[in-house]
Amino acid sequence: MPVTATATSAVPASYLAPVFAQYPLEVVSASGVWLRNARGERVLDLYGGHAVAGLGYDHPGFTAALARQAHACNFQTNAVAMAVRERAAARLVRFSQLPFASVFLVNSGAEANENALKIALRATGRDHVAAIEGGFHGRTAAAGAVTSGAQAKWYGFPRTPFDVSFIPRGDAAAVRAQVTGRTAAVIVEPVQGLAGAVELGAPFLAALRARCDEVGALLIFDEVQCGVGRTGHPFAANLYGVMPDLLTTAKALGNGFPCAALLMTQPVTAGLKLESLGTTFGGGPMACAAIEAVIEAIESEGLLEQVRRVGAAIRAQCVVGPVTAVQGAGLLLGLRTRRPARQIQAELLEGGILAGTASDPQVLRLLPAYVLGEEHVELLRDALADLTP
Repeated sequence: MPVTATATSAVPASYLAPVFAQYPLEVVSASGVWLRNARGERVLDLYGGHAVAGLGYDHPGFTAALARQAHACNFQTNAVAMAVRERAAARLVRFSQLPFASVFLVNSGAEANENALKIALRATGRDHVAAIEGGFHGRTAAAGAVTSGAQAKWYGFPRTPFDVSFIPRGDAAAVRAQVTGRTAAVIVEPVQGLAGAVELGAPFLAALRARCDEVGALLIFDEVQCGVGRTGHPFAANLYGVMPDLLTTAKALGNGFPCAALLMTQPVTAGLKLESLGTTFGGGPMACAAIEAVIEAIESEGLLEQVRRVGAAIRAQCVVGPVTAVQGAGLLLGLRTRRPARQIQAELLEGGILAGTASDPQVLRLLPAYVLGEEHVELLRDALADLTP
């Protein structure tokens, strides 16, 4: 399936802010795990719009659910009760299989992380947050403050809203040194996405949990990218057997409809007061219908098992050509490459396969839809095998 990878557009000039690097691909339609470009050629999507399109494209149940809600009521304020909002929150807690007591519905992963950090700082009265080297948590003031490397690259604010330190991955001694009596929270991606699908592992996550308990800090799991089935489990917290105080998630939660959630345990929930949190669009009925539809599809179509099976197939078959190893969990995977990953990405796209890169220049990142099949893995395997090692 050869693709002519040229950056062309029917529109001669753009009024979009010039802040995004563009792949040489213009998408005009999509179905399942396939994109169709402006020339009518098919492209196998192994990137899923930055891990967003968990159900793929044109999913019938998801599309029908949004259409029904749009006809019923497309939006209403959080100041009035709506059954769809209550159902979405309850469904998400049940899906998690974890003892959360409440859900705050918002618009994006960064907003969920902002609120999680604010809750922790307010609840503890402390002024320090520990994050992990390599982690990405968003581009807003607080979320960006705990994003590794942000202040050197793009942060832009004159100061952070609290003190921040970064713990090296897997460093137990640094955990004890940096998580202290003045630490409000530790925020961590259990599987670091942008870093290249880096698993932090159960022992390290358990050490963070234990230290937070010792000093009275709150543990925040940022599962914006690795949550909602991406690892083959409801959340990475299930996979690693470590329970956070707060868990943020987004991306696959809405399958492309903007939504996010902050899940909280009972002690955290008990500290909330009226007007202590707010959002205009979070918890809108369309977003809630999207959340319900996504969870329904994952559960009714057996997609958690499919993620585990297809992820295992990629691990077993795709260490070929320029790929030396596979890391990550489920369908959040990094293919470690001998040559720069951007070269491999470009060569795959020439052959009709879209993959992503990572902050690690030797990692090609795969974030495909959960409906990806083993026949698609074979296409990737064969394409990699044909490339120069």
